[in-house]
Amino acid sequence: MSELNERKCKPCEGGVAPLTREAAEALARKLSHEWVLSTAGPYLRREFRFRDFYRTMSFVNALAHIANIEDHHPDLEIGYNYCRVQYTTHAIKGLSENDFICAAKIDRIPLS
Repeated sequence: MSELNERKCKPCEGGVAPLTREAAEALARKLSHEWVLSTAGPYLRREFRFRDFYRTMSFVNALAHIANIEDHHPDLEIGYNYCRVQYTTHAIKGLSENDFICAAKIDRIPLS
């Protein structure tokens, strides 16, 4: 989908400014249109739907693998046939490029 999925997350322990709304919107345009920038806070969100629990959990396991490799972890809400993914960089209380890198990598997970 974009060159974002080829990048690696950089450690973020704070001390850097979060992305501006304009910068976040520019990066969001490189993702699937299903990702949404929240207006209520600095979050990037997407909901995935599946036929059954097995496919949901297969997706969650693939997502967890990406999160561990990148050492950047989303907040998840999981049910029988859905997974809601929310990214924000807690250390800076806002969005960082890492959030978009991981979202781009998740976009590449097969959903069938």
